[in-house]
Amino acid sequence: MPVPNPNHSRPPIRFRGRSFLAVVLAPEAPVEVWLADLDALVRRSPAFFAGRAIILDVTALAPEREELLALMGELAAREIPVMGLEGAGAAGQGAGLPPPLSGGRPGAEIAPPEADGAAAAPVALPERPTTVGSLVLDTPVRSGQAILFPEGDVTVMGSVASGAEIVAGGSIHVYGALRGRAIAGAAGSPNARIVCSRFEPELLAIDGLYRIADDIDPTLRGKPVHVWLDGDAMKTAILD
Repeated sequence: MPVPNPNHSRPPIRFRGRSFLAVVLAPEAPVEVWLADLDALVRRSPAFFAGRAIILDVTALAPEREELLALMGELAAREIPVMGLEGAGAAGQGAGLPPPLSGGRPGAEIAPPEADGAAAAPVALPERPTTVGSLVLDTPVRSGQAILFPEGDVTVMGSVASGAEIVAGGSIHVYGALRGRAIAGAAGSPNARIVCSRFEPELLAIDGLYRIADDIDPTLRGKPVHVWLDGDAMKTAILD
């Protein structure tokens, strides 16, 4: 077996930062009641946790390790994967638990789905879009709704509320306000665009490159904006 030459020139290891919008779940005692409320939320909006990064903040519970493991099991049974823990202390150490996290910055609150199940239910996508490769929504996308359309572009004739999410394989066009999460180019399309009439997003993503609200130029808020990729950089510009 050849021995690697230490003098051989090799490219350096590359590191690249990437921001994700994480949803923090902060259970309160009694846990059984909190879980029942969580179940009610999921019934109102089954896709609310789909594709989201979940952080579990157990500061209010101060659980023992066995209690924490039991809570993790309850969330796993509901298909809510937890990527990190906050406030667990010594109980959060060791195998079988996600890593402890610290240093996160608070973000904007994500509104839960409305109590009215009809208003908060996920939008029913047509089985066959009228135009292949595109989906047009004639109604606003409400808080807690998730629109998943990997086949192509998504056009929303109204607004996208805070706490809502659109995931498109192609571009995203919003003719009203964009206040939720817009994830374009999910099918691996770096040429995808995000265009909206009123720019107030919680998160933007194109082809896996993310930007959260805290990292967006505040002078763009409320303006008609165009978002695109230039290599590994996300560009934004006000539309004339």
